[in-house]
Amino acid sequence: MAAMRGVLIALLLLSFEAGAVVIRDDVPDREYRLAASAFPALADLPGEGHGVLIHPRWVVTAAHAVSWQHALDVVVVGGTPRAVQKVVIHPGFKTPPQAMVDAGLKTGDWEAFFEFMATSDDLALVQLAEPVIDVPPVRVFRGDALGKEVRLIGRGATGNGTTGHTLQPPRRTDLRQGYNHISVSEGRWIAYRFDAPPNAHRLEASTGSGDSGGPMLVKVGDEWQLAGVAAWKRGNVVGTEVRPGTYGEVSYGVRLDNYASWIEETLSACRRVRRS
Repeated sequence: MAAMRGVLIALLLLSFEAGAVVIRDDVPDREYRLAASAFPALADLPGEGHGVLIHPRWVVTAAHAVSWQHALDVVVVGGTPRAVQKVVIHPGFKTPPQAMVDAGLKTGDWEAFFEFMATSDDLALVQLAEPVIDVPPVRVFRGDALGKEVRLIGRGATGNGTTGHTLQPPRRTDLRQGYNHISVSEGRWIAYRFDAPPNAHRLEASTGSGDSGGPMLVKVGDEWQLAGVAAWKRGNVVGTEVRPGTYGEVSYGVRLDNYASWIEETLSACRRVRRS
């Protein structure tokens, strides 16, 4: 019974947490497809989940995308497997208690779950054993992203805003990209709402299951910079049924500007260790 509960919790977390590109129901899927060469700094974690190369030896991701892995030995960046030296999870990361999940399953009231998720520092850094010299890192965005167009990229579950996707979809599919606009930019989080047409971006998108840790990019001049990594969603719940990937849900990403000091301190501490 405990093992079954663990599996169910994992599925629920994946449905509320973020992933790949869910698209408009009135735009052909082919318009969302993306060649891997268009964003080589995307990191693929084993099985599912993403990160982004922000330094020749460092990938940033969501903590929940790596915390469940027994050992993270390799990630793929630019199509090439890269050996992992260590994983650093933010000390403020936390997972929801069993009783909270049980209560949501019984009543369909997930408000306490959403509030709990909003208080977690869902961020991790993956140090590579060797520097990546064939893929340029992505610059971390500094500043206020409110109102900016955001570009989303991922290989996880897909679907459209009318039907969403199932709770147990394939979580490693073809690479897609989509767009939205940042409606929240404060504290730990940046966020956007998945709007239905006609009040939507031409390539409006949201996240699905399986690609948490993927990029949330904003444009500065001609450069796409990393404002956040996909983390979790206030998904639509009807009765006790979760309906991920449907119009109206709000997707949250870890706002990297809020964690700039922790990221720099972590990188600096590891540089000092290597020199000593």
